[in-house]
Amino acid sequence: MAVSASTGTHTGPSSNGPGTALPRFPEDFLWGVSTSAHQIEGAVDLRGRSVWDSFSATPGRVKDGSTADVACDHYHRYREDVALIRDLGVGAYRFSVSWPRVQPTGAGQVSERGLDFYDRLVDELCAAGVRPVPTLFHWDTPLVLEEAGGWRRRDMAERFAQYAAVVAERIGDRVPTWITLNEPAEHTLLGHALGEHAPGHRMLFDALPVAHHQLLAHGLAVQALRAAGAADIGIANSHGPTWAASDEPADREAADFYDLLLNRLFADPLLLGRYPDGIAELLDSPGLDADLKVISAPLDRYGVNYYQPTMVGAPGTGPGEFSGVPFPPELPFAPREIEGFPRTDFGWPVVPDAFAELLLDFRARYGDRLPPLLITENGCSYEGLDDQERIAFLDGHLRALHRALAAGVDVRGYFVWSLLDNFEWAEGYRRRFGLVHVDYDTLERTPKASYAWLRQALRDQKFSPSGD
Repeated sequence: MAVSASTGTHTGPSSNGPGTALPRFPEDFLWGVSTSAHQIEGAVDLRGRSVWDSFSATPGRVKDGSTADVACDHYHRYREDVALIRDLGVGAYRFSVSWPRVQPTGAGQVSERGLDFYDRLVDELCAAGVRPVPTLFHWDTPLVLEEAGGWRRRDMAERFAQYAAVVAERIGDRVPTWITLNEPAEHTLLGHALGEHAPGHRMLFDALPVAHHQLLAHGLAVQALRAAGAADIGIANSHGPTWAASDEPADREAADFYDLLLNRLFADPLLLGRYPDGIAELLDSPGLDADLKVISAPLDRYGVNYYQPTMVGAPGTGPGEFSGVPFPPELPFAPREIEGFPRTDFGWPVVPDAFAELLLDFRARYGDRLPPLLITENGCSYEGLDDQERIAFLDGHLRALHRALAAGVDVRGYFVWSLLDNFEWAEGYRRRFGLVHVDYDTLERTPKASYAWLRQALRDQKFSPSGD
């Protein structure tokens, strides 16, 4: 969500369009697609309940009134989906493991049926020549744990580490790369501070311990994965440049604070072993120094999810709304609309150059403390099978990524969000991020034009002359 608070002129999309071949990426560059369990698996009757089951059942929480009870029914159709991944030509599949499918109550008794599903999925991927990249937590907290306090409680971190050990014991022999958490910033902000996502708490700054407990859970999970023999571990954090609405001191101060909360609050402890100035005092957590040693254990990869930059100004001088999410006026910052760029069907500005800006700023900020990067999510929401806008989006962002690589940023892979249209959280089924269209009545999968474009682009990468 945020790396640098800046103002000035922000250039539009690159003039190189999707009609020209992509520049050449390194031969060992990892190409992949991403999904998450709650958004695609369905089979709600074969797992424990999660916070999203409860949230979606509450009228008004999900905009189209839908649930993920069936979603894409990936649980029963995973072989078909793995075939789509194989035929696309990518080398990796980033999926998430459903905690309540593995441990229906979040602790103690393990569901063998749940673990068997991930066993079958990993075997299918290996047979297809696709690297499995599981994410252990993508927001679907077991409901029993939430009812006991969830991520507001410190002991949640220990529960998570125990769950990580269970999963690693079952599938770790075939999994080369692990992701612990997905976007703890969004889970804290939208789920606990603003109440727009599950579990629906509106705690504002009282949600800061949720951030710390997730980071501690990550650190303890790294320990558990290492003990199980894992050698390639990372996290997936969301990041993007923060632009101040103007050079006015109030706007710059607001943008700096937003940048701190949505980026540095999550990256600094992981990469520098400390919280930004002022945050530790707000946390007031006993044993914080010892926790930070656990949180900052060395990582093999650092995952970056990028979608858009954010413009921020002082409160009370603009609408204070981001992607349809209203920001309370008592917050010391307010998002602003970014003008002059194309927009996705979600209303997000399409700014490929901000992607390169993010990566260059990130390297400048963290230097040699920064592990090799994986772009663990990048994508957009558009309707239709002939999704030329998505092709333009991917083309522009891959060119921006290549510019960052050429400038020396160590990026080892890129994952498109998402393989399939899916349940898009509080938006329900109103937004379509997939390379593959899903008919939610028949569950039929239909590859879109963007799927064909990416497949050909990857073939060109494999067979173009070296140095193109």
